[in-house]
Amino acid sequence: MSNVFIAFQDNEDARPIIDAILADNAKAEATYPTGLVKIIAPGSLVIKRESIEELIGRSFNLQQIHVNLVTLSGHIDEDDDQFSLSWTH
Repeated sequence: MSNVFIAFQDNEDARPIIDAILADNAKAEATYPTGLVKIIAPGSLVIKRESIEELIGRSFNLQQIHVNLVTLSGHIDEDDDQFSLSWTH
């Protein structure tokens, strides 16, 4: 199984997104190259709007993750409620 990954700028705006990803994806691991947070997971990774909203205490448009997104690897499946990366369709 190949790994997927997503990397964000290492800043306060991205922190709740990163925390939500790590909470929702038990096999995900974060690394901290200079200025970035790279999250790697085997096979798939899911970012849930609801999890981010719980952390920040307000509504969140999932499209906002793109502001701090640096790079990613995997097939993207995206809607209003979640953003998924995987190597399967």
